Amino acid sequence: MKNSLFDLSGRVALVTGGSKGLGKAMSRAFAEAGADVVISSRHEDELKAALAEIRSGTEVRGTYVVADMSRRADADRLAKAALSEFGRVDILVNNAGSNVPEEIDKITDANWDRIVELNLSSCMALTRALVPQMKGRKWGRVIHISSIMGLASKPGRDAYSATKSALIGLARASALELGSYGITVNCIAPGPFLTDLPGKILSAEEKATFARRTALGRWGDPRELAGPALLLASDAGSYITGQTLVVDGGTLCMTF
Repeated sequence: MKNSLFDLSGRVALVTGGSKGLGKAMSRAFAEAGADVVISSRHEDELKAALAEIRSGTEVRGTYVVADMSRRADADRLAKAALSEFGRVDILVNNAGSNVPEEIDKITDANWDRIVELNLSSCMALTRALVPQMKGRKWGRVIHISSIMGLASKPGRDAYSATKSALIGLARASALELGSYGITVNCIAPGPFLTDLPGKILSAEEKATFARRTALGRWGDPRELAGPALLLASDAGSYITGQTLVVDGGTLCMTF
């Protein structure tokens, strides 16, 4: 029997970037808690496989939508598709994101515009599209996946850090606007989780350095983000809003 505080039976969760890594781990947690799930990414083959894993052993419904969150029209189409399929979306997790490491005097307009659209503007667009029906039911959860790079940074992360910091501000403002409707808006700021993105852009030496900089001495497993996401998505987190929950293995504890 599910703990009633964390029970998501009857809820519908939409997770962007839900085909792998943190997105798939969070989606699985929602399904295990009883929520129907909509996942999106750019690759249909990955979505099909991920949805089967997410629903495995549960009785929840699920669907996927192929969408590129760097395209505003795809964000709008995703929202419409989710509402058409399930009639509601109670939990929105804006997880899709990427990074193109470039120092400030080398940033190209094309890369900057794509990262801003993907990491920030798509979150606004999906929230804007899905909040009205949450208001009508007086219940909703919006979770933006920020990063510790929104609270600290390193060279070459100008665009990434800018967008991840902006999500924190967006959550604070939206929390004030939506609180009276029973809708909470929060950020999760993950630290070093070994997903595809850091796996692709970091060298072996950089990966070892990140591990050493955590209090736990290791990278996080994507499943270790499931609990924090479930907290903010459920009644267990009903009095948490406008906040940024740092899940970083103690990385930001270190000053040098």
